[in-house]
Amino acid sequence: MDYILALDQGTTSSRAVIYDKSGSIRSIVQREFQQFYPQAGWVEHDPAEIWASQMGVAIEAVSRAQVRPRNIAALGITNQRETTIIWDRKTGVPIYNAIVWQDRRTAEMCNQLRKGGLEDVIRQKTGLLIDAYFSASKIMWMLENVEGAREKAVAGELAFGTVDSWLIWNLTSGKLHAMDATNASRTMLFNIHEGTWDKDLLSAMRIPESLLPTVRQSSEVYSTVSTTLGLADIAIAGVAGDQQAALFGQACFRPGMAKCTYGTGAFLLQTLGEESKASRNRLLTTVAWQRNKKLEYAMEGSIFIAGSVVQWLRDGLGLIRSSEDVESLALSVADNGDVYLVPAFTGLGAPHWDPHARGTIIGITRGTKAGHIARASLESIAFQADDLLKAMMDDSEIPIEQLRVDGGAARNDTLMQFQADLLGIPVVRPAITETTSLGAAYLAGLAVDFWKNTDEIQSQWKMDKEFQPSASAGEVDRLRDRWHQALERAKGWHEADSQANTAAS
Repeated sequence: MDYILALDQGTTSSRAVIYDKSGSIRSIVQREFQQFYPQAGWVEHDPAEIWASQMGVAIEAVSRAQVRPRNIAALGITNQRETTIIWDRKTGVPIYNAIVWQDRRTAEMCNQLRKGGLEDVIRQKTGLLIDAYFSASKIMWMLENVEGAREKAVAGELAFGTVDSWLIWNLTSGKLHAMDATNASRTMLFNIHEGTWDKDLLSAMRIPESLLPTVRQSSEVYSTVSTTLGLADIAIAGVAGDQQAALFGQACFRPGMAKCTYGTGAFLLQTLGEESKASRNRLLTTVAWQRNKKLEYAMEGSIFIAGSVVQWLRDGLGLIRSSEDVESLALSVADNGDVYLVPAFTGLGAPHWDPHARGTIIGITRGTKAGHIARASLESIAFQADDLLKAMMDDSEIPIEQLRVDGGAARNDTLMQFQADLLGIPVVRPAITETTSLGAAYLAGLAVDFWKNTDEIQSQWKMDKEFQPSASAGEVDRLRDRWHQALERAKGWHEADSQANTAAS
């Protein structure tokens, strides 16, 4: 058994990667799937398409690697977090589309939870803020809006899961309803200090406990894949939400180490170790992973729109033909031309947490070119990460000496250099940027002794390129000030529009 199979189920695509014992990629297959936008601020996926695309790439990756299932020591799963699926336990059929983490339809439900006095207790127990981002309000919405859902849930006929649970259920032909601790910590229902579902929160949100999966460790043997799926009896042995998996894949094992993943969104995490810390700056305390019966924690800041702003330039505006073209377009101008883009397409995440913010482009003149829009789009990703890192260091009181980066946009040298200039610390890109799937592979491999320990994993981490800060402090301060001015103009836009409509009527 010389290989590990990692399933990486993301927001816009499913991929599968075969890793060997050195942590090198033997094969990788990726397939995009459809995004649904039924109303403004709503984002959905078809759970059946998630499953079909994930299984399709898994079987193809095994074939391309020219290995047999019996040569695979274990399977690891990493997934888009918070995305919520509820299905019928008997038929396995979802009662509704998957409600994606980006979806904002439950913003008013979250306002009601705040008015009900739950803000502090949710923060203390879960490490999270009340926000439509997390799974709990999505569950509430389905129970309230899908016909017959609440009655079936109360009768124990329905199962809730984030995408990891959905994959595990299908991989085991419905035999196992489970979720790992990292994904559970993103539901707004899990007590991260006790490591259990919180009965008080379930009661307050009217969510039946029978809906919930069993919570397991991030690295342990869960079960085996059903032989009917063509992947033999491969052990499912590692599970983690995508950002925690990337933290593990980046070998950020020591407290203070940090990584930022630039995917559809961007996610900055700093390892805290076995002691959790509460944020003063509206960041999140989350489970980093659970191994050897020990919970470890991380501080996290989430950016809702990062790489997807480039997709918008491609698909929405038609400024580029492929995502890779954005760098050359951005470099066609000397600077941003004092144009700033705030990509609050689905509100703002940490540390602002404004569900009513909307996308804004400001500073446009007759001299503004497509290159300025492209450059402002890339810079918006770095500005958001800069806001997060400053808040994170204040919260954790642990200096971040370098930032390890990964994800698709981390391959953009222009963006990474600008990021280093803003942060004032080195930005380091690893040789393998598929760190999300790699983290899932490592967690699975440790569970079956494919790798001995984290020291062996640390020795495999290799640098591709380091970006050193080169901009003057004065220039960085000027750019940051202008960004914050643009940010203030984007905040509260949808709320102000709603109030204006109410007043007009």
